[in-house]
Amino acid sequence: MKKGLVTFAFAVSAVCFSASFAQTVMVGGEAMYPAKNIVENAVNSKDHTTLVAAVKAGDLVETLKGKGPFTVFAPVNDAFENLPAGTVETLLKPENKATLVKVLTYHVVPGKMDFNTIAAAIKKGGGKAEMTTVSGGKLWAMMNGDHNITIKDEAGNVANISTYDVYQSNGVIHVVDKVLMPKM
Repeated sequence: MKKGLVTFAFAVSAVCFSASFAQTVMVGGEAMYPAKNIVENAVNSKDHTTLVAAVKAGDLVETLKGKGPFTVFAPVNDAFENLPAGTVETLLKPENKATLVKVLTYHVVPGKMDFNTIAAAIKKGGGKAEMTTVSGGKLWAMMNGDHNITIKDEAGNVANISTYDVYQSNGVIHVVDKVLMPKM
């Protein structure tokens, strides 16, 4: 009987390990672990060094380490580089902290909205889902094919999600190719 119990315990452990391993997603050449929070994972992504520097400059580290849940649309470094020259440097100046925080929190939606949740909201909305960001602004999600969602910002820019459902202990990250801009 003990042998059967040990075999059962081993099988359960293997299933749990496999399930947690299956949810690990590679972003920026590094594994993003679902047991870690948004900040603990983001600091390891080579594709998000500019975003991490901005989060630190905006004093948002503790917020994004918090309980959440949060949905973060995380722009890659190239997205920041494609902004007009000097934009990032200007936003990172201490006197522009309020604007930086507004831009960063515009990328965060309260709740845990994975691909299926966003796709269902798009379907329910007749092709478009409106989301209210932590900054109070609006983002709109739309399908672009069977398994591709685009995000439109208040400035009319459209970002593509390149990596979906990067689960965190306090939410989910979707990697985007553009910096989303609120009305200023």
